[in-house]
Amino acid sequence: MAEAHPHRVVVIGGGFGGLQAVHKLRRAPVEITLVDRRNFHLFQPLTYQVATGALSPGDIAYPLRAVFKRFPNVRVLMAEVRDFDLDAREVRLASVGDVPAPESLPYDTLVVAGGSRYSYFGHDDWSQYAREVKSLESALQVRSHILAAFEAAEAEPHPERRAEWLTFVVVGGGPTGVEMAGQIGELARDSMKRDFRSVDPKSARILLVEAEDRLLTTFPPKLSAKAARSLERLGVTPLVNHTVTLVDEGGVMIEDRGGGEPQRVASRTVVWAAGVTASSMAARLGELSGAERDRAGRVTVEPDLTLPGHPEVFALGDMVRVRGEDGQPLQLPGVAPVAMQQGRYAAKAIKARLRGSEPRPFRYVDKGNLATIGRARAVAEIKGIHFGGPLAWLLWLGIHIFYLIGFQNRLLVLFRWAFSFLTRRRGAQLITGPEAQRHRGGAGS
Repeated sequence: MAEAHPHRVVVIGGGFGGLQAVHKLRRAPVEITLVDRRNFHLFQPLTYQVATGALSPGDIAYPLRAVFKRFPNVRVLMAEVRDFDLDAREVRLASVGDVPAPESLPYDTLVVAGGSRYSYFGHDDWSQYAREVKSLESALQVRSHILAAFEAAEAEPHPERRAEWLTFVVVGGGPTGVEMAGQIGELARDSMKRDFRSVDPKSARILLVEAEDRLLTTFPPKLSAKAARSLERLGVTPLVNHTVTLVDEGGVMIEDRGGGEPQRVASRTVVWAAGVTASSMAARLGELSGAERDRAGRVTVEPDLTLPGHPEVFALGDMVRVRGEDGQPLQLPGVAPVAMQQGRYAAKAIKARLRGSEPRPFRYVDKGNLATIGRARAVAEIKGIHFGGPLAWLLWLGIHIFYLIGFQNRLLVLFRWAFSFLTRRRGAQLITGPEAQRHRGGAGS
């Protein structure tokens, strides 16, 4: 008689949710395969700091194999998911680049944590002009583009064209947009203020466009106002109640929702930090299971985070809505703590089932909101207590250091932040990749 195989758990996605699920299962009597199209875990809340030269890529990314190298029941597979066969309990895979991958991967339990991407609200063609910072690759592109804009302004003798290079538009007034605009402001006013001879970086114009009537709408109004004032001190102009109706190579068209005339803003650097849409895996799982999806593509899962009719499939993170005990879907914030708690819950549920029991429904515990604006500037909402300034910034710094993967990463980031705080300098102001090639010339050509 053939020996029964261990319970096979396949986890899709090495982000916060998937990583927590594997971490909590690493000593369970299961065989785990973690599948991701990248070979590293990315600390996504800090990609904007890579985009503005405050941190290097290696500071916020850690190899997945290194995370689980001491646990023989965890296998890491670099591959891309192309489909699911829920009846056969198999994941269909595709190769990433030249790295071969098996055609299919069988499972007993599947955990899908596919995440999300930025939505351009039906204008995907804007993405070639309005760059986002959700991935490491795009953050590096944004870094090169921002730094190249200052270089181009330095070399541009014509005042109007120079102003275009020194105008930066950030679309979206959520935490990422606020943090990104604040970092560009610091870069221009502190880090680069003595680096150029023909142009004054402090003359840079930074616009933060938000469709709602205030920034940081998930925060209390008082903290939104405080964040807006901090941004203004960094030279950022918040444009609330405004929407972007066009993005092209030469800039953006901004419309006042209050009824004013549309305004054309000439800019060579537009950063997109607006709405998000769920991973395409959510749509496929919805089709296969008949689960509801919302306008952002999120699939609705049961209170225990499983697909309707498929208790062996867990879905979590930015790609899902959770059905409450009253039967109504509940949309949780698209932040790392939600995905992390759901990943831990999925692992707990799997271990409970192996023991022959069922877990209670998932409940998110909101531990508060934090957003940083710049050097010693942040806002925080913790258990109903609202505060800002240096104390909120220190709290933000401590939490982000704590959650970084790998002891080396924590030390490097702490050192870089301390260096930046004391000297107002940034150690990763490098123009690399396509931007470097586009502006290449002279002695280097």
